[in-house]
Amino acid sequence: MAFFHTDADENSADPSLVPMFGRVRLRTLIVLRWLAVAGQTITVLGVHFVLGFDLPLAFCLMAITASAALNLAIAFSQSVQRFASEGESFAQLAYDVLQVIVLVALTGGTANPFAFVIAAPVLIGVAALPVRWWMTLVALTIAGSLAMSVWPMPLPWNDWAGPISLPPLYQAGLWLALVITIAFTAVYAWRVGSEARRMGAALAATQSVLAREQRLSALGALSAAAAHELGTPLATIQLTAKEMARALTDPELQEDAALLVSQAERCRDILKRLSQAPSDTDQMHDRIAVADLLDEAAAPLKGLGADIAITVTGEGPAPVLRRSPELIYALGNFVENAIDFARASVNLEAGWTAETLTVSVLDDGPGFPLDILAKLGEPYITTRRHEPGPGGLGLGVFIATTLVERLGGKVEFENRPGRSGALVRMTLPRKRLELKA
Repeated sequence: MAFFHTDADENSADPSLVPMFGRVRLRTLIVLRWLAVAGQTITVLGVHFVLGFDLPLAFCLMAITASAALNLAIAFSQSVQRFASEGESFAQLAYDVLQVIVLVALTGGTANPFAFVIAAPVLIGVAALPVRWWMTLVALTIAGSLAMSVWPMPLPWNDWAGPISLPPLYQAGLWLALVITIAFTAVYAWRVGSEARRMGAALAATQSVLAREQRLSALGALSAAAAHELGTPLATIQLTAKEMARALTDPELQEDAALLVSQAERCRDILKRLSQAPSDTDQMHDRIAVADLLDEAAAPLKGLGADIAITVTGEGPAPVLRRSPELIYALGNFVENAIDFARASVNLEAGWTAETLTVSVLDDGPGFPLDILAKLGEPYITTRRHEPGPGGLGLGVFIATTLVERLGGKVEFENRPGRSGALVRMTLPRKRLELKA
């Protein structure tokens, strides 16, 4: 429908709603590196002195000391509170990859059971960097792991177990397993992170819509209060101007006084209209019947295309609902989308049981494409992918679905059985919507 969007690339969305990549504080990178230094130091010393394995201890400690020195240099030369740029984050993570590769290569290469720790900087890069950067980091890691497998130092072993030599085919299998692990975890982390970023952007848009509705509601209440408060001083001004007009003898001054009276009367008329406008604090305005709810959601869209028909049926007396801006907005969004695709008519149908209220929006258009039917309700899903023009952000239906779910309901999307057209069905609990007597 009108607000669906299929582009998975965040770059096609509104920049104000898309999370920024590479926004990692230098402090975060430094803390993670200190944790790596501590873990590497404990592991190297424990394996050498406790387990008795003959490690090239001096070279290993030199590699670990280099990481500690880099941390100290960054901490003393730059503000660790600032966000690192994409290039800075990539450079530091690339160093971490190379440092771990060197450390593992010194202790047996891919035959070392700790070889898989080289995937850790890659996971951080996937979470912190855009695709072009983390893919470069993955390529660097795979290339480094290949070099580590070809030119490793012998796998250290203790004296009582004797030397150990792994077959070349087995070592090749270890390298292949390492590459698959790096690639799989990188793609997996990217997919999960990408989904989280898209969902975060969509939820930010939802919060923006709710905030706007709340501001409009507050503005209506404020205008009614202002009309009430300003009524008395305006009445006093009008009365005083009338007295002045009667007391003055100069025709020009009488004309000015009459102008004051007419303008004060105009202000009172304006304030009267404002005070008569409904607000959310009005108890009568807060009550709405099911048919009126459907009519209010569809009213701004009547005459813009397809005819809108409203049908209301249910079991027992019709419920009286509490006016819900979220439900009105969601229903209006679905109706607008249906009108965009309908050929001649859009039907709004409402029914209720003792426990639920069901509202359906049906159109006689082409229906939903089957390849995206199961994805409707997710952000950035659209049926307008083959049509010219920039299209929307694909957030409208996601926002409407989210608002319905916040009310405890659910939204179902399907094609009308036996005929063309789409069907959107909202099922909501009556106890969350019904106004108590």
